[in-house]
Amino acid sequence: MLQARNFLCIILLAACAPPVGYLYAQNIDSAQPENHLERLGDDPVEPELELDLTVPTREVKPSEEPVAEKKPSQQQTIDRHLAAGRAALQAGRIDQPANDCAWSHYRAVQDLDPQNTEAQQGLLAVQKSLVSRAIGIAKELDFDLAERVLEEAALVRESRELIDQAQEEIFTFRSQYAEELEVKAVQAMDAGNFVLAERQLIEMIALGGADNTVNQLRRRLDEARIYGGFKPGQVIRDHFINQGFWTPESVIVLAGSYMMGSSAFEDGRNDNEGPRHRVTFRRGFAIGRMEVTVKEFRKFVDKTGYRTDARKQKFSIVYDHSSGRLTRRDGVTWEMNYEGREAEDNEPVVHVSWNDAMAYVQWLARGTGKSYRLPTEAEFEYALRAGRNTRYWWGDGGPPQRVENLTGELDVSRGRRQWSTFFEGYEDKFWGPAPVASFNTNPFGLHDVAGNVGEWVRDCWHDTYLRAPVDGSAWLNPGCKIRIVRGGYWASSPDQARSAFRLSAPPDRRDARIGFRIARDL
Repeated sequence: MLQARNFLCIILLAACAPPVGYLYAQNIDSAQPENHLERLGDDPVEPELELDLTVPTREVKPSEEPVAEKKPSQQQTIDRHLAAGRAALQAGRIDQPANDCAWSHYRAVQDLDPQNTEAQQGLLAVQKSLVSRAIGIAKELDFDLAERVLEEAALVRESRELIDQAQEEIFTFRSQYAEELEVKAVQAMDAGNFVLAERQLIEMIALGGADNTVNQLRRRLDEARIYGGFKPGQVIRDHFINQGFWTPESVIVLAGSYMMGSSAFEDGRNDNEGPRHRVTFRRGFAIGRMEVTVKEFRKFVDKTGYRTDARKQKFSIVYDHSSGRLTRRDGVTWEMNYEGREAEDNEPVVHVSWNDAMAYVQWLARGTGKSYRLPTEAEFEYALRAGRNTRYWWGDGGPPQRVENLTGELDVSRGRRQWSTFFEGYEDKFWGPAPVASFNTNPFGLHDVAGNVGEWVRDCWHDTYLRAPVDGSAWLNPGCKIRIVRGGYWASSPDQARSAFRLSAPPDRRDARIGFRIARDL
């Protein structure tokens, strides 16, 4: 700026200065003698003032002089951060906001002075606060957030002692809470409250870390829904309320599906066994492991004073050895065997009608509070077949070994009689009903289901399976006058021992061939 100003002054002076020759002439003339004639028009020129072309320096006032900024010392910075850290701790600003929290201030001090005691204690307080926050969050069941807070706390100090202790405490709490949920889920299942049990399982899934337990409980819940808390194949019985005796044993039958009836091409088939149709059991059920025995039926009569149809009508049908036929005989009751003699306690009760069997299972239901009943026809065939689609539960031909009380070629009566139709080469050594469980069970764990005595079921008789239920329930009609007998018996021909075979009978029918077994809802 100063150079530009000097340059401008020089230009102005140059413009105002007289020509060089003119100045020179004046100088010469001034040197002549006084009588020298001056030229016309020449005026005397006075000496001009000499111009000072130097640029003056600018005065600078003392107040305008630049002041150098004075930086605070390191100790002042440390003191400021320590004070801010204390204030942040007191105000609860542990880790937020990022530029004005206890963590940031104490960290700044430590960066300047790693050995600063107050900064170390402040960071310890920050870590403790974050750890305490993580534990509190975990106890509110947000374990993912608690873990993230612990990860943040681990960055505060090199020492992981507090972090490890907190993780152990959270793990212990999580495990104990999972155990509490498991206990509540099992209790809900046992009480039949499956909605509550499901809720406990959902909480366990959200809890995490208990996958194996959840999977086991899920299977148990599914079984509880289907089998009432029991397992397929399990043998159960119920105690009579406030009394010192039990119900007959039952077996839990696996839920599933099967084809009921017989195909049009099965040997020995009857028209009333079709059409063949699929039946599906969404829930399991329990069915008597054996036929009801004389001893078990006696308990019922003794406790209730019940009078059977045979006693009321004063007769039943027995087997006559001399003629080899069934015949009517007066005075025969449930206490007698197939011949009309006194029965043993472990023999299946016979000479009982459908009415008598219903009275017995209703007594079981009242005495135990459980839903005892007769099996449905679909349940009976399903349990009889035991997963097989063959003519018999053991296969399509004659039994390979002693499996049931059937009509065998080698069986002989007391009167030296033999069966006219029989299973070739078979002998079970019984003529008439055998004591229950004299033979091995079928694959579902049931004794005597295809032989020994025929058995009452709950349904009404229908000539075919058209429009039959497909869920395994009983097929009932108002005013039903004909009932159903299922399963082979001690005098059945091979065709009558087939799994699909069925007989009809009035509900007051009783004779030496018919007994029953119980069933129970789960």
